[in-house]
Amino acid sequence: MLEIQEKFDMAGYEELVAAANGRKLHITEAMDGGRAVGFIAYSYEGDHTVVYDYSDMGDLMLCDGLVRSVMFKSVLKGIETMFFEIADESKFGNLKKLRFLIGDGNVCEDLNSFMNACESCKNKNTSSKNID
Repeated sequence: MLEIQEKFDMAGYEELVAAANGRKLHITEAMDGGRAVGFIAYSYEGDHTVVYDYSDMGDLMLCDGLVRSVMFKSVLKGIETMFFEIADESKFGNLKKLRFLIGDGNVCEDLNSFMNACESCKNKNTSSKNID
């Protein structure tokens, strides 16, 4: 069973820690049967969250789950903006497919509304079924 959980030691992520230049880096891993199958590396920077890297093993749904887990934690902290400062530009493709990013931008704003978008779609679909 897939679980997404924060990692509290940085073993195996030393390069990312060094690239964060002293920022307090957080790592959240996707675990399947006790084995890491993906991760997302990020920091909270006052009024925004910065994502430095992620690995989704090419799985679009895993990418969605990892990013949304960080969005959720950010919203709980009152943060509404997320910057993606990822060195590997090929990783922006999945972020755009999932509509976390639009065009050539690297910023996702209004995280709370983004997180609630699925709820409004659900309500819209339910109400349209009741109309004859």
